[in-house]
Amino acid sequence: MTDSAKIEKQENSGALVPWTKASQEVAETLASDPKTGLSTQAATQKLAEVGPNRLADTKGVSPILLFIEQFKSPLLIILMIGAAISFYTQHYVDAVAIAVIVFLNALISFMQEFRAAQSLAALKEMSAPLAFVRRDGNWVEIPAADIVPGDLLRFKAGDIIAADVRFTEAARLAVDEAALTGESEPVDKHTLPIDDEKIVLADRLNMGFMSTKITNGTGEGIATGTGMATEVGHIAHLMATAEDPKTPLQIRIEKLSKVLIAAALGVVAIVIGIGIFQGMDVTEMLNTAISLSVAAIPEGLPTVVTIVLTLGSQRMVANNALARKLSSVETLGTTSVICSDKTGTLTQNQMQVMRTWAGGKTWDVSGEGFDPNGEFVDADGNVADIRKEFDLRQMLNISAYCNDAELITKDGRPAVQGNPTEGALVVAAAKVGLSRARLQERKVQTMEAFPFDSTRKMMSVHTKLPNGENFLIAKGAPDVILKRAKGVWLNGELHELTDEIRAQVEGVIEDFGGRALRTLAIAFRQTDDGAFDPEDPEQNIILIGIHGIMDPPRPEVRGAVEDATSAGIRTVMITGDHAVTAQAIAEQIGIKTRDDQTVHTGVELDAMSDEDLEGIVPNAAVFARVTPEHKLRIVKAMQNTGEVAAMTGDGVNDAPALRTADIGVAMGIAGTSVAKDSAALVLLDDNFSTIVKAVKEGRRIYDNLLKFVRQALTANVAEVSTILFAFMLMGADPLMPLTPLMILWVNLISDGIPALALGFEKADDDIMGRKPRAKDEDIFAGGLKERILVRGLAVGFVSYLAFKEGLSLGLSLETAQTMAFVTIMFAQLWHVFDARTNTTLFRKSPFGNPKLLMAVALSLALSAIAVFTPLGHFVLGTTSLSVYLLLGCAFVAALPTFLLSGAKEVFGWKWL
Repeated sequence: MTDSAKIEKQENSGALVPWTKASQEVAETLASDPKTGLSTQAATQKLAEVGPNRLADTKGVSPILLFIEQFKSPLLIILMIGAAISFYTQHYVDAVAIAVIVFLNALISFMQEFRAAQSLAALKEMSAPLAFVRRDGNWVEIPAADIVPGDLLRFKAGDIIAADVRFTEAARLAVDEAALTGESEPVDKHTLPIDDEKIVLADRLNMGFMSTKITNGTGEGIATGTGMATEVGHIAHLMATAEDPKTPLQIRIEKLSKVLIAAALGVVAIVIGIGIFQGMDVTEMLNTAISLSVAAIPEGLPTVVTIVLTLGSQRMVANNALARKLSSVETLGTTSVICSDKTGTLTQNQMQVMRTWAGGKTWDVSGEGFDPNGEFVDADGNVADIRKEFDLRQMLNISAYCNDAELITKDGRPAVQGNPTEGALVVAAAKVGLSRARLQERKVQTMEAFPFDSTRKMMSVHTKLPNGENFLIAKGAPDVILKRAKGVWLNGELHELTDEIRAQVEGVIEDFGGRALRTLAIAFRQTDDGAFDPEDPEQNIILIGIHGIMDPPRPEVRGAVEDATSAGIRTVMITGDHAVTAQAIAEQIGIKTRDDQTVHTGVELDAMSDEDLEGIVPNAAVFARVTPEHKLRIVKAMQNTGEVAAMTGDGVNDAPALRTADIGVAMGIAGTSVAKDSAALVLLDDNFSTIVKAVKEGRRIYDNLLKFVRQALTANVAEVSTILFAFMLMGADPLMPLTPLMILWVNLISDGIPALALGFEKADDDIMGRKPRAKDEDIFAGGLKERILVRGLAVGFVSYLAFKEGLSLGLSLETAQTMAFVTIMFAQLWHVFDARTNTTLFRKSPFGNPKLLMAVALSLALSAIAVFTPLGHFVLGTTSLSVYLLLGCAFVAALPTFLLSGAKEVFGWKWL
């Protein structure tokens, strides 16, 4: 039986939707027993039917095949043809030089693309190697791979769940599902059926999922899915079938390659046609074809693109963004929508008390995250004096003491050890100098603790004060506390819980909920004898206050969202959290600012077709309670509507969407290895504002690549036109103004080095005020093509004139070719200062890029070696020029740049 058939068989057996049924019914459907599990014989038979409990293997990428693949580049193919012709015509130096260029370009492209596919391997590493399973009525430890549907598994705190299970027992059981669902806190589990087949993954509270971790309590569960039939397996399948989209830069370079090849073939055809018409020698025409093919192709383009992207990626690392895929660096500059996770990216991932109601008075709580610095401020702006605010002091003392979390210092920063929500209460108390340790110093004793239970939804502690008084202090869900309360503490007095007071408390709870705050109530009860019912200790308690808690937005996020908006980039929140919380955060940070910006849930998406989804994504601001498949659909819908989508994520559940997005962005601190391996960019600080900075860098990189393209292609047009002018203007016996190696030298050395320095140009002042480029925008948009042709033809013409003048003066062919060679080199050095601006060189200081000045100086030095040394004479066929000829060539070479730039300055013609 094939793997897919085994998975299908297992999925069909699990079609009962296990979370909706009692555990007994689930066990019966799977031919198991919720108390004794499977027999060894039955398990062996099932293992043969459904296969081992592991994720499917994927084939790796062959390095050899990948390297060979690089030679399919159209630019390299035409150069290889040129090398072959050179070798055939016994121009061995030319053939070797061109072959080296081809090999280096292929090698650099190979190194850029070769990455081991680690995503599924990382998923496997998250799986448990061993598991406790009940076989033949006995608990045994077996390899996790041998688990089959129907097996009864046992769990304790610290265990990794080895398969998808339906819990049959749960004692204070909590599971960390953040990597799978996006939930920031451990989820309390129970064993009761849930009457909703379509409930989202995060709300299946009686289910456990493969690769998630038990954080508290103990439990047992029946395996309902193994291997690829688990939720993690489903994600692995989505990842395996997801395709990495081509980046906008790759698409543009491919289009450019086709244009260059068409131009090269067209020019070669024209020249050969002229040669045949004029009766030229076949060998001479082949030499000319080689020169033209070399002249028409910017050999350094793949290399320079890689180098510029690498330089940009290094700048990004300095700003806490690590690019795993070089081609994605530029994609950021094209991004039109950022799909951002909420927890830890837009928010601090640190639960914080934001608002407190104590004894009838409401306080806003300042501060940031787990930092114990902050204040309690009332509605009139008065800061609380904890010595005078008795109700608040007592509430915070209870909050700090009835608590299992601790405030610690980690890596020099405040942190919480324990449950983040409990930690928020500890931090709130610390802001006014209160803590459990301080109460213990005053001889407050713990007599008995009643831990949190998912059924009671409360935690309480029996405490004894130094004067002998006994108190039960408690915290829990407000609705649960109210049901058990006999009164409410208001303004320093106990009040009976009348309908009026109950309505007042419920109004506070509703107000906090409307602010997307999670609520936690604080209560107490005093007894004279210290006797509390261990089965039900929280009887007749007194409510003293309510905390409003949330994971607040990062302080810098609102400004970053505004910067993105001004740059024409939408921000959309896609989260596993509840819609109310997500919408409140989105409104606070400026993601949702208008009524027509919509909020959608995963349940709504399930009812939509892909076409319907494409209709809502342009106006959507928030997608809440979503699954991995929802995220994937959202990204695809955005791409289908023409968006260039960046997707952030940190969990296993984000991996398929990270791979499919135009650029996947993973969290470097909180992110799983699966998410990081699936992403193109990793945020080293998990901060949304870092993405916006990276977008600016991506735009700067693309601008600089365009500057390089302009510089390089102007040189190519100049070289081709120099030869064309010779063929068209010199009559029946034209001479070659430039040799193939002279052209290679210009492309790679004298022009290539300064052009590369354009990659260090600073970002233009208005770079984040522009709208994103369209995904299909041509690389020659904005008049670039016209500027390249006009400047290139002008340089080619003066280079031909230099060559013709050398012949007119009776100088040798080598000297005339050297004059053309020197002229075209000088012309490109003048032109590089104009290529670095969209206006003219008169409006931009030549000293703004020191590396460009150094590159020009280096190019001049190397060119002097090429012209004035025996080695240069031997390799390139040059001769030494007199000072008179050298200065003349330099003057003529300056004319195209200065005259055309002057005309552009006067008349404002963009095509110049």
